[in-house]
Amino acid sequence: MPKTAEQAGFLAGVIEGFYGHAWSHSARLIYARYLAQAGLNTYLYCPKSDHYLRKQWNCDWPTSQWTMLAELGSAYVQHGLLWGVGLSPFALYREYAAPQKAQLREKVIRLSDLGMPLLAILFDDMPGDVDQLACRQAEIIDDVTHWVPDIRLLVCPTYYSFDPVLEKHFGCRPDNYWPDLGAALPVEVDIFWTGNQVCSDAISQADVGHAAEALGRAVVLWDNYPVNDGAVRSRHLYLESLPGRSLASSAALRGHLCNPMNQAILSMSGLMGLVALYGNPSFGQPELAALIGEACWRQLQQNAQEFQEQGLDGISPARRRALVATYSNLPGDAAREVTDWLQGVYTFDPACLTD
Repeated sequence: MPKTAEQAGFLAGVIEGFYGHAWSHSARLIYARYLAQAGLNTYLYCPKSDHYLRKQWNCDWPTSQWTMLAELGSAYVQHGLLWGVGLSPFALYREYAAPQKAQLREKVIRLSDLGMPLLAILFDDMPGDVDQLACRQAEIIDDVTHWVPDIRLLVCPTYYSFDPVLEKHFGCRPDNYWPDLGAALPVEVDIFWTGNQVCSDAISQADVGHAAEALGRAVVLWDNYPVNDGAVRSRHLYLESLPGRSLASSAALRGHLCNPMNQAILSMSGLMGLVALYGNPSFGQPELAALIGEACWRQLQQNAQEFQEQGLDGISPARRRALVATYSNLPGDAAREVTDWLQGVYTFDPACLTD
């Protein structure tokens, strides 16, 4: 039987885990309504641009940002959704002694004050050529499970895909990293996986099964579609409904969360495949058009393929100016996102990878 977001324990929704331009607070609040209408059940807040989750993880948020997080949590709870935060304690496993442990405990307890049912500890996009990496990361997670026993934990490994590009950027994967991590983590902790590649064109039940075999447990899919935060992908808008995923009956899958584009409202189009897999079967194009805006939706039907396949580099300057004029005259946030993209507002900045 296909899984649904209503099935006990199965997570289906969005993980805001990309680099570059983060979503606005208002867009995140809109997503509470969108996910509920679409029949999905999960939102995780972990934009890479939030320094208090990554390089400055051991510092507290300013009051204004903390207030917005609390408001965000309340909105998701009111809509009956699971929500949480993804904390990336950067390279904490290099030195995890008493002072670091105390800092982590303070941060995790502080986060638990938000009343969130989910917490992700993310070791992605960090140096991985460390002795006993799996053991060190498992020690951190074991501590967190004792500090917040009532919160469901998820973990992103440093090597979260079979993609060799991870070793190119983060060092050689230690021998037996995956089976050691899977064996050392508490059984109730979920592990993220992105597919055979960091950004996988397709993901099959067999692919998920291979990941589960490597880790010794079922996985939660961190699906990097329709995300467009990289040097190449930022030149495109991925508006096609989530392609190449036939996973709904996989026993090796504990959840499926999509990492969306920098453009929040436009991402709803690409997420429709996720809705088809796990969500509300009555939620379709009319409902999506109402959220995006009827006028913008009609225009996107003419341009979606052009934006996804040709991208900015395949659109001539004259054509780009004409498109800017068209979308500038349309109401709504989605039209503004298209206009900003066409005008280079979302141009990839390599500095975002080192912040």
